[in-house]
Amino acid sequence: MSTRTQTTPEPAGLRSASSGGRSRTLALAVLCAGMLMIILDGSIVTVALPAIQRDLRFSPADLTWTVNAYMIAFGGLLLLCGRLGDLFGRKRMFVAGLAVFTGASLLCGLATSQAVLIGARFLQGVGGAMTSAVSLGLIVTLFPEPRERGRAIGAFSFVGAAGASIGQVLGGVLTQAVSWHWIFFINLPIGLAAGVLAVRVLAPDPPRPAARNADALGALLVTAGLMTGVLTIVRTGRHGWGSGATLALGALAVALLAGFVARQAAARSPLLPLRMFRSRDVSGANAVQVLMVSALFGFQILMALYLQNVLGYGAAATGLAMLPAALAIGTVSLAFSARLNARFGERRVLLAGLALLVAALALLTRLPVHADYAVHLLPTMLLAGGFGLAVSALTVLGMSGAGAEDAGVASGLFNTTQQVGGALGVAVLSTLAGSRTHTLLTDGHGTASALTAGFRLAFGTGAVLLAVAFVLAATVLRRPRKGAAPPPA
Repeated sequence: MSTRTQTTPEPAGLRSASSGGRSRTLALAVLCAGMLMIILDGSIVTVALPAIQRDLRFSPADLTWTVNAYMIAFGGLLLLCGRLGDLFGRKRMFVAGLAVFTGASLLCGLATSQAVLIGARFLQGVGGAMTSAVSLGLIVTLFPEPRERGRAIGAFSFVGAAGASIGQVLGGVLTQAVSWHWIFFINLPIGLAAGVLAVRVLAPDPPRPAARNADALGALLVTAGLMTGVLTIVRTGRHGWGSGATLALGALAVALLAGFVARQAAARSPLLPLRMFRSRDVSGANAVQVLMVSALFGFQILMALYLQNVLGYGAAATGLAMLPAALAIGTVSLAFSARLNARFGERRVLLAGLALLVAALALLTRLPVHADYAVHLLPTMLLAGGFGLAVSALTVLGMSGAGAEDAGVASGLFNTTQQVGGALGVAVLSTLAGSRTHTLLTDGHGTASALTAGFRLAFGTGAVLLAVAFVLAATVLRRPRKGAAPPPA
């Protein structure tokens, strides 16, 4: 890494850091608030989908676009937004993203037609990508000291992990008590407050005159490739993996991404510097994340469907049933993850978290039709606390190979693999569950029995994905150096 001179512009957050711990804590709170709004919105919608379908008269196929439009924009633009944040200012990107997301949330809440809602959801994805792509980069520069950075990332990871489950509870309550429109209106006060505070407490990151080339061709290739790839993945839930249109889209996505890699190898100022992948921790952490998020995002969606379609839970009851997982994840993230990372190293903590998650999903392979919540589901919800260990350790490892000049694109890359993993997990696990259910229904099994068997297959597949992630983390990620004493707890 090159040595900085005194004339090098100061990265965003360092001036906040010099003003004391209070300003940095407030800045971290602002970043967490922005993340919470985006994560809440991603999970809050899933519980409200039936109400949205009834009110706007969506067909089952068209209803999926209220989720897909968001995922395509979010997953496709993360990498580009991360690099633009590096070049033109992460604070500018973060604040602009909050503004776009909040405005799009207002449009979603006011929507009275399918087209308006889907278009507004796409805009939400754009704003979410702008905000999320630079958040971790801002944290890296705000907290340069490893222990402080570990605690900050632990808090940020808690917001992301627990916020998803809290969103389901909140979505169910708002949908039943008021209407689905309020799942979007709730973003307005959060977004406005976070935006005003961000302008005041986040130090600006001046543009770098020598590196204003944003690699327009690379940006076009990766954005088109990622959007096409995410679209390919979400289509599989409706059309399967072998349809001609799905295969054609997949081939196009591969071609665009291959062109992007070739462009990055030749470009003078690449959008994604390939040197980052020389770090085993960065490459390994992103690969592990794809597998882990695939399993757990699919678990979150399918568990909600099992609770409602098999056990007969309502929207609010479904959210409350998922609450112990949120509490377990939050407790582990805030109270233990940073200390354990400092004492034992991120790799060991990640392996422990993955082991708990494998056990959590393995328990669901014996899920009965008439399940007792305390016996059959609560143990899995509590073991989900392993995600609080895994995600904070994985985030530290995923950002470990990025210098200050690449922190934004590293953050964008890490969030991109998260979104791609989530889309892939939902597509694969839901397709497997649906196929198994359809086969059993054709053979004359009852609906509840067939659905449960499909969910068991999907959860078992998720456990296998997590086991592969465990093996990959154990073999690829670096071990602590021999003779290096661990930091005190």
